[in-house]
Amino acid sequence: MQTSGKVTTTKLLQMKSAGEKIAMLTAYDYPAAVLLDQTGIDIILVGDSLGMVVLGYENTLPVTIKEMIHHTRAVKRGTARALVVADMPFLSYEVEVSQAVLNAGRLIKEGGAEAVKVEGGSEIIETVSAMIRAKIPVMGHIGLTPQSIHQLGGYKVQGRDMTAAKKLRADAFALLAAGAFALVIECVPWPLAREITQDIGIPTIGIGAGPHCDGQVLVLHDLLGLYDRIRPKFVRQYVNLSPLISDGIKQYISDVRESRFPGLEESYE
Repeated sequence: MQTSGKVTTTKLLQMKSAGEKIAMLTAYDYPAAVLLDQTGIDIILVGDSLGMVVLGYENTLPVTIKEMIHHTRAVKRGTARALVVADMPFLSYEVEVSQAVLNAGRLIKEGGAEAVKVEGGSEIIETVSAMIRAKIPVMGHIGLTPQSIHQLGGYKVQGRDMTAAKKLRADAFALLAAGAFALVIECVPWPLAREITQDIGIPTIGIGAGPHCDGQVLVLHDLLGLYDRIRPKFVRQYVNLSPLISDGIKQYISDVRESRFPGLEESYE
C-alpha cells in the first residue's frame, strides 16, 4: 500500500502505527530522485555511500559536508513526495556540538534536506538533542555504522552476544529519548531487530536486520547491479543493469566507427 500525499516524519509514525511498511532507497542525483519519487518510494536517503558508489572512494570516510550538500541539493530538485534525508558525513558531527548543529543546518538550509541521519548511540545523544532543539529532524543509525569501520574492525554483524545486544537496545532507546523520529538498524541479528522494533515507539528501518523492522533500505546501485566492489549478504539485486549498459555503449562505439551513427534520420536537412 502506498501512502498518498507528501511523506513527513509524522506520516512515518502513522505508518508504523497502522502496520504499513516503509520503503527507503538512496539517491545521489536529480534523475534518480525523479524516478524514485514517481515510483512511490517513501524516503530518499542521500547517503554518504555516495563516496563509494558515485565518487569512487574506498569507503564513506572521505566524504565531506560540501559534497553532501551538493548531492542533496540535486536530489531535492527531483523530489516532490518522498521525505529527503541526508547523511551527516564523518567528523561533521562528532567533535563539537555547535559545529554539528551548524553542519546539520547547512544540509537543511543549503541542501534542502528535510531531516539528517547520524550514526551512533549514547555517545552522540547530546548532539542529537541539540539538533532537535534547533528544529532539525534526526534519524538515528545503530548496529553496523560504516563510519566506525576502523573501530569495529571491518564490516561485521553487530549485537550477537548479550552484552552487545543490551548496548544496542540502550542506544536505540537513548535516541528515542533524545527525540529521533526514526532509527536505521544495520547488520544485527533479526531477533534483536524484531525486539527493538516491537518495543520502541518510532519506525525502524532495517538493512541486514531481517524482515521484522517497520521498513527497509538499500543502496540503489546495489539493487540495480551498478556496484560490485562490495556485495553484502543482505543485498537483493532486483535487476543487473551493468551488462545492459555496457552492451549499449559497445553498440554505440561500433556504430560510430562503422559510420552507422548518425543516420540521415538523426541529421538535419
